[in-house]
Amino acid sequence: MNAIDGLMLGFGHALSLSNLGWALLGCFLGTAIGVLPGIGPALTIALLLPITFSVSATGAFILFCGVFYGAMYGGSTTSILLNTPGESGSIITALEGAKMARSGRAGPALATSAIGSFVAGTVGTLGIAFLGPIVVELALQLGPAEYFMLMVLCFVTVSAVLGGSALRGLTSLGFGLLLGLVGVDLQTGQPRLTFGVPELLDGVNVVLVAVALFAVGETLYLAWRHVEGPAVVRPVGSIMMTRQDWRRSFWPWMRGAGLGFPFGVLPAGGTEMPTMLSYYMERKLVRPEHAEEFGTSGAIEGVAGPEAANNAAAAGVLVPMLTLGLPTSATAAIMLSAFQSYGIQPGPLLFTTQADLVWTLIASLFIANVMLVVLNLPLVGLWARILKIPQPQLYAGILVFATIGTYGISNSVVDLVLLYGIGIIAMFMRRFDFPVAPVVIGMILGPMAENAMRQALTISQGDWSVFVTRPISLVILLLALAALAGPRLYGVWARRASA
Repeated sequence: MNAIDGLMLGFGHALSLSNLGWALLGCFLGTAIGVLPGIGPALTIALLLPITFSVSATGAFILFCGVFYGAMYGGSTTSILLNTPGESGSIITALEGAKMARSGRAGPALATSAIGSFVAGTVGTLGIAFLGPIVVELALQLGPAEYFMLMVLCFVTVSAVLGGSALRGLTSLGFGLLLGLVGVDLQTGQPRLTFGVPELLDGVNVVLVAVALFAVGETLYLAWRHVEGPAVVRPVGSIMMTRQDWRRSFWPWMRGAGLGFPFGVLPAGGTEMPTMLSYYMERKLVRPEHAEEFGTSGAIEGVAGPEAANNAAAAGVLVPMLTLGLPTSATAAIMLSAFQSYGIQPGPLLFTTQADLVWTLIASLFIANVMLVVLNLPLVGLWARILKIPQPQLYAGILVFATIGTYGISNSVVDLVLLYGIGIIAMFMRRFDFPVAPVVIGMILGPMAENAMRQALTISQGDWSVFVTRPISLVILLLALAALAGPRLYGVWARRASA
């Protein structure tokens, strides 16, 4: 099925009343969550995971993707009005957005951010629709050895490259791989790491770990670091953009969207790098008469470009998740666990075996983009008021929902002990700057990587050289080694050169 036929099929399902309702709910929740500092889409989707036991797959994923896109929109609001980025991708937006707010131009900053998010989200969703089938065709040529190496590359890039410390990232990954090993080995039938607890024979529930890491751990950490005092929120004023604002924003939107999407597709992409590159690009390309606004009164180009890059990169993250089954961010990892809750395995065959689900989801992303512009621009005053919710009550509410949702999955006290045990570990991980995303990715991809490795060794009759004699597998392995060792070797060379 080509992209045009797929989109026609998808819109036929996505425009049903129930699916429109799920999209609207997801967009509303996502925007509200994005506005609140520290409460990101990963935490929200983790809290919503228990609904996968009672809601259809299509409705649940439309809701999750609405939350994901909405949080990208809402993250700019807190960056501009409060100068407190809610997400790492919104840090650059705060540089110029907060200065525009202090200069009395919060409205145009929020407007260019929302419209830029719409442009970039549309470009990114078009990329998913047209690039996805191409990636699927390529992925069908891969065997177990190549898939194992792809997962190794994902492990390395997510844990050792994106974080501040390779050792901390790999330690988090090891913790996730350890959690993924708990339970009965499907090939030998032997229990692993169950310690005689019958409830662990089926393994540790991915939903439980996601909620523990992103809801319980994050909430305990935020409560621990909570500082008393009301938040100082800048007034919004008029959101109308002048003709000059439109003219100055248009090309930064285009450049940011074009820059952000490829970074989202790459395993080591993320949103931090494209937003930073977009910001420095706009500083170089700005007209001389507006150059002095950067860093002083706030330049609108410095909001439009990075915000577009942020949203396009977020859309690009869905490409490897849907086509290869490889999550490259915490949110994508939690969404992958939701697919597994429905017995669906994302990968090259997903576009064939679950064509209705995939194309309905992609069509719903277009609809969600339109909804988000409508929700964000007229209701910006409402989102500003959300910033005044007392944080202690917010944290308590999250813990209550996390506890009820987790207990409702299995009615097991052991699960509650695991929930708060892993949650406390996650709190200390945040305190000592250990990234939590590699834990989820390691737990989800660990068993899949083990299975792919065993299949490759079975086909090669136990010959380990299969991973280096197959050309594609060898290239991916060399890329993983380069990603792991390259930054360190460059750092040593740079220090010697400066000495």
